[in-house]
Amino acid sequence: MLDLTSYRQQFPALEDKFYFNYGGQGILPQKALDSIIDSYNYIAKIGPFSIKGNKWVEESIYQTKKVIASELGVSVDTIALTENVTEGCNIVLWGIDWQEGDEILITDAEHPGIVAIVREIGRRFRVKITTIPLLNVLFNQDNPLEVIASHLTPKTRLLVVSHILWNTGHLLPLRQIVSLCHQYPHSSRPIYVLADGAQSAGSIPLSLAEEGVDFYAGTGHKWLCGPSGVGFLYVRQDLISAIAPTFIGWRGLDFSHPHFPFFDSASRYEVATSPYPLFVGLQTAIQLHQSWGTIEQRYERILQLSRLLWTNLQQIDGICCLHPSTPPLSGLVSFYFPAGKNPKQIVQTLENNHFFLRTLSSPPCIRACVHYFTLESEIHSLLDFLSSLSEGG
Repeated sequence: MLDLTSYRQQFPALEDKFYFNYGGQGILPQKALDSIIDSYNYIAKIGPFSIKGNKWVEESIYQTKKVIASELGVSVDTIALTENVTEGCNIVLWGIDWQEGDEILITDAEHPGIVAIVREIGRRFRVKITTIPLLNVLFNQDNPLEVIASHLTPKTRLLVVSHILWNTGHLLPLRQIVSLCHQYPHSSRPIYVLADGAQSAGSIPLSLAEEGVDFYAGTGHKWLCGPSGVGFLYVRQDLISAIAPTFIGWRGLDFSHPHFPFFDSASRYEVATSPYPLFVGLQTAIQLHQSWGTIEQRYERILQLSRLLWTNLQQIDGICCLHPSTPPLSGLVSFYFPAGKNPKQIVQTLENNHFFLRTLSSPPCIRACVHYFTLESEIHSLLDFLSSLSEGG
């Protein structure tokens, strides 16, 4: 592992701020920005639409999928490149052959963008939407598997669930959830699991092939600190033919055959021209993380910092954490001031003083995110400032 002080110099945007917003968007490392600029200059020099240019595009797409696959523990041909998590979830949700009377299960902790897709699916195809009251279960420290199991029915076709909850930071037992759905005995069809990996890709160790998850949507611009506009979708190998492409274009077609069929791989879900230099930027960002340490080492560092922040927040009068008894098993630490203070005003005050956090509306709280290269001194500075706000009444 590299020394953090020198390592952080590769993130120049950290020089003048205390950044705690990795769950919204990560800090782009200078190497990634340089690789994007160099790529644009290179393709301009060789001719953007040329034999050499097209080969560069093909190689960039492949290498980007390869480095993403190495983070997810899957094969390259199960990865489709997208813009973000929402696009990946759209591909899966619109690609299923819905029948009237089918049921989608979704938890009450999902992102509004994903909830909106599910609602529209329900309206158009007369699919039943059932919301699992997961938050109360987690806040009461009950078993999430039990409440999920109690909502499975013979009509359930898909469960939509976040791996790490974007609002509370809870890490869900994905492997057990997948097993629960796949082994449900009262359905003649398999119950699929679509995992929202917005807060997990790049922050925790993943081995999606071993976990058996059917679909996993992730993004490069959060914990992986890549450029905005590059995400990915994992589709289990044996399900690729079962999920029909909705938006269709030349990048999803196999030109080696005369009738241009869809690729047998997850590439079939890709459409057409993209800002390919951004792909190189994500490659560079991921490789930089991997140069510091393994994902297991990075995750352990995140847990140490998360525990430090959570433990000390508990000691500040007037602040309550959404995880009341134990620190979250992620880098997301959410808290609130129960004495009627306005979270938006607090976050604005924080940002005016170079502390970057965000508010959430459901449940109402303030969220801080620590990454493996966050410094302990930054956390203590944030704690000191929050303590002064609490004392200020």
